[in-house]
Amino acid sequence: MSIQTAQPTAEPLHLDAVSSPRTEAVRTVSPGSPVPPVPPVLGGKVPVSEIREVSRTLFQRLGALEEGTQEYQYVRNTLIELNMTLVRFAAKRFSNRSEQMEDILQVGTIGLIKAVDRYDLDYSTEFVTFAMPTIVGEIKRFFRDTSWAVHVPRRLQEMRIDLAKATDLLAAELDRSPTVAELAAHLGIDEEAVIEAQVASNAYTAGSIDAQVGDEDDEGTAWTQRIGFDDPAYEGVENLTALKPLIDKLPDRERRILALRFSADLTQAEIGAELGLSQMHISRLLSNTLRTLRNGLLPKD
Repeated sequence: MSIQTAQPTAEPLHLDAVSSPRTEAVRTVSPGSPVPPVPPVLGGKVPVSEIREVSRTLFQRLGALEEGTQEYQYVRNTLIELNMTLVRFAAKRFSNRSEQMEDILQVGTIGLIKAVDRYDLDYSTEFVTFAMPTIVGEIKRFFRDTSWAVHVPRRLQEMRIDLAKATDLLAAELDRSPTVAELAAHLGIDEEAVIEAQVASNAYTAGSIDAQVGDEDDEGTAWTQRIGFDDPAYEGVENLTALKPLIDKLPDRERRILALRFSADLTQAEIGAELGLSQMHISRLLSNTLRTLRNGLLPKD
């Protein structure tokens, strides 16, 4: 099979655009540096063996180029597009999250780019074997960072998965829900670690405080109706409790003035008429009494 050469194009190689099975598209990464012909496309797909062969040749060429040059970027981009099948294959493992599939493909592509940048031909493994753990690991990291409603340490995230598996297994064996001690013995960890993982599992999802707890027809069953608040009357009770011993120490006249002013709601002039005193005298007595009570409530240095 002859090898043709051509000038590098401005855009990276698109394998899906290769012509019919009867033709063979030939690409080069730079003048005078030929790449084996890209395999014919059958039904829009390229045989895996051919992808491995072309990838190996491209990695050889990539190692000989200076990083940052136009030729280097061209070969690198071609490698990424050539192996996008790996990303789609890895994404199928998470097909149950169809609403996030676009994000999964983007994150998987980031993992593929990292694999291309880190791979070395001196490794004893094929690029496919090297890249798949990197791609899947990047997707799993994405789920760890975005799936939890409240972020918890990675240790507890992984323990939650082990705990769920152990719970299902022991529940099937015991025909009941396993205890904390049984879960700890099965996982080989302390009971405190099991409890910590169970508490952390509550942070995986979050519910709205407006959600109905009981029947929808019931009123006041939403969590918002059950959230406690500070009753302002408590402060009044505390103040009265603290003032009572101080008021008991006051003379009878001052106690009566307080009662007429704050309980009977009389004015100072009316209190003066009641006690046979002037309004100015009542004002001085009331001010001195309030100052005494205030000083008694304040903490002493």
